[in-house]
Amino acid sequence: MLVAVSFSSVFGGCIPCIFYSRSSSTLRTVGYSFFAAIFNVGWAATQVSHMSMINCMTLNSTSRVALASCRNAFNMVANLSLYAVALLVFSISKAKSHVDIEHQYRMIAYISIFIGCCFVVVFLVGTKEPSLKVAVHGNRHARISWSYWFKKVLYYQVALAYVLTRLIINVSQAFLAYYVINDLHMAQSATALVPAIIYVFSFIVSVTLQEVVWTGQRLKLYYSAGGIIWMFCGAVILILPTSMSAFMYVVSFVIGVANALMVVTGVSMQTVLVGRDLNGCAFVCGSLSFLDKILCGLALYFLESFQSNTALHISKYNPLNSTYISVTRYGLGLVPAVCAFLGVAVTMSMDLHAPYAKYLIESLLE
Repeated sequence: MLVAVSFSSVFGGCIPCIFYSRSSSTLRTVGYSFFAAIFNVGWAATQVSHMSMINCMTLNSTSRVALASCRNAFNMVANLSLYAVALLVFSISKAKSHVDIEHQYRMIAYISIFIGCCFVVVFLVGTKEPSLKVAVHGNRHARISWSYWFKKVLYYQVALAYVLTRLIINVSQAFLAYYVINDLHMAQSATALVPAIIYVFSFIVSVTLQEVVWTGQRLKLYYSAGGIIWMFCGAVILILPTSMSAFMYVVSFVIGVANALMVVTGVSMQTVLVGRDLNGCAFVCGSLSFLDKILCGLALYFLESFQSNTALHISKYNPLNSTYISVTRYGLGLVPAVCAFLGVAVTMSMDLHAPYAKYLIESLLE
């Protein structure tokens, strides 16, 4: 409900401006920031509870990774569905002015919110809430103290790996469109086609990962493979000339593979950390999600501020030349590559012992 209300308010215009019957940058900043904050509260509540369900459904390490990969696969389906909604709106409503363009994007937002609310209702009404059939750590209703997790070295290692993974995903998504248009000078359609290729191959890899029998060592291996792939992609992005812009379509499919490998295994490392301590899984997911949002916000704020200042300085004093590497290239190429390197280094130092249940389909619920 919070996500639906806040998201519709963001696309509905400046609410404080409407309320006070005047428009100013201060009112717009306050209005959009307020609803963006509400959106993140609602999204965090949804994300943490949904991620915690993975641990509560099974103790089997392979089943947990399969659930995480399924979750990521349907995340890609949701992203691709947005393109289908946009295509429908653009084909029905033709934009002839700036107001028409605003109306198109507002319709895309409202339709997406409606579809999302429908799926939430189906989930809440159509899913029978099961009960635990296997004993868990301590009393089933007792919380595990925060200090319990802070004493575990693995908690800090998993937190670093997860946060670095989210930094890669969020920072690269934020700068992808700017890189395609401003640096490579590709067609406007590329801003949709390049992300779509990433989502499609992320979906394919996520589905494929469900067929693997998982152990702690395999989690580390697949995560490291994804990180190494991202390092190569980052290097290519940094040096890719405008004359070879079409090669970005190849890079995008490789990025999709790397994203799926890192996200699925990064989330699955949390399930290894939680193990049988199910009463603490919400704290693990919540605290890592909190760190992810704080650090991603700071990283994007720094990069975008630096991008604005650099662009202003360049436009005033120095014309752009072929050797100039923009902040966008650093944001899309260097930052994810460095994060991938650090993530691989942290992951290789982990001592992961993923428990393997006797039966793959063994569950905790009935």
